[in-house]
Amino acid sequence: MHPSLQTDRALATPLHRQLYHRFRDAIAAGRFRPGDRVPSIRSLASALNLSRGTVELAYQTLISEGYLLTRGAAGTVVSPALIAARIAPAHWDESTPAGQASTVAERSPSPFQLGLPALDAVPTRLWQRLMTRQLKASTPATLAYPDPQGHYALRHALAAYLGVSRGIDCSPDQIIITGGYCEALRIICCTVLRSGDHGWFEEPGYFKARNALRAAGVIPVPVAVDEDGLDVTAGRRQAPQARFAVVTPSHQSPTGVSLALARRLALLAWANDNDAWIIEDDYDSEYRYQGRPLPALKSLDRDGRVLYAGTFSKVLFPGLRLAYLVVPPSQVARFRRTLDDAGHGCPQLPQAALADFMAEGHFARHLKRMRSLYAQRRGYLIQALATRLSDRLHVEPQAGGMHLLARPKGHRSDIDMADRARRHGLALQALSAWFDGPSCACGLLLGFTNIASQAEADCWVDELKTALDG
Repeated sequence: MHPSLQTDRALATPLHRQLYHRFRDAIAAGRFRPGDRVPSIRSLASALNLSRGTVELAYQTLISEGYLLTRGAAGTVVSPALIAARIAPAHWDESTPAGQASTVAERSPSPFQLGLPALDAVPTRLWQRLMTRQLKASTPATLAYPDPQGHYALRHALAAYLGVSRGIDCSPDQIIITGGYCEALRIICCTVLRSGDHGWFEEPGYFKARNALRAAGVIPVPVAVDEDGLDVTAGRRQAPQARFAVVTPSHQSPTGVSLALARRLALLAWANDNDAWIIEDDYDSEYRYQGRPLPALKSLDRDGRVLYAGTFSKVLFPGLRLAYLVVPPSQVARFRRTLDDAGHGCPQLPQAALADFMAEGHFARHLKRMRSLYAQRRGYLIQALATRLSDRLHVEPQAGGMHLLARPKGHRSDIDMADRARRHGLALQALSAWFDGPSCACGLLLGFTNIASQAEADCWVDELKTALDG
């Protein structure tokens, strides 16, 4: 057995990618020559103390890229077609410790990573065509400083989409294009809140939003979430003078529960009675696999107390760095002053391309494809967990979303389990890490959107099983 094929569990790079790189380097260095037979999956897995799924996934990648060739009963060989080719060694940093991937290629996506859409399903050619068309049509006016509130055509397309899909009746003038959800929070804090204001924040809840609020000078107060969502009664008791509440009503982040109708109405009544603001984070409501997507909380708002935030990071790709905020008509001028004073503005070119993407119907078709794809990939992960880890993890059913919540059976710490997984290059997260204070709740959060096949799901879960056994 070639010692050069040894993998290192201390690296952040997943084991199947390490093995893939080892083979490429061995072929480039001439240690494996064209026509040479490589070890069988079974024997290599045994020799390297890896799961068969890990080795199989590495071999599948090498075969699909033309490095290896299967010959049935004769086994798998290095492709003879490489005899006249010069193979460049793979560029990757073996010294990188776990949790510190060296390049974007190795860092994204990692197995079970949360918050990422299916990057292999991004319509890159279409996006390139739309961007090129916009660039060719550029004029001096479109190359100047952008409208602080956002490209009008995009806001117009968004208003139409939100009216149909989320039940939100708004005009383009109420919409602000931002560089992300956290930027929308900063704009809200600068406009309608004051330093030192207290507000309700879901417990558990999205920690980056919590940190953004604290950085802006306001104080998020943790309020418990149960099977019906945010406990409004507990919020009134814990912070009766709160000036805002941050909620994820359609699909609570991270537990996946929906805010019950009675709670929604109670929350709206509280905001109206106390002149408070509700910040609705509608981050992935498009992905629901049982029934139709739930209406937004904003669709019930009759008193102009809800500030509605959405993002394109989950439905297209996070590198786009575009999100949006819908404000009540009475607050448009107030928010506009904040934008003008701050010199706010997002790049014009991707906004214009996105406006075309929506207006020409590509956005609706993309969402439809992604719902079907995610339902399939979700099934892959559920099946792999059921057949390989059912004795240790119980998957809680969720109607939608982009991740699964698996509860440990027994008394193991989810923090310890997540740490072990990360040392194997797996990017799942511990539920208890999403609490602001002490928690007795345990769970593992596993993203499934970038699982391309059942074989890949099986491989990742096998690696998770190995990590938990270590």
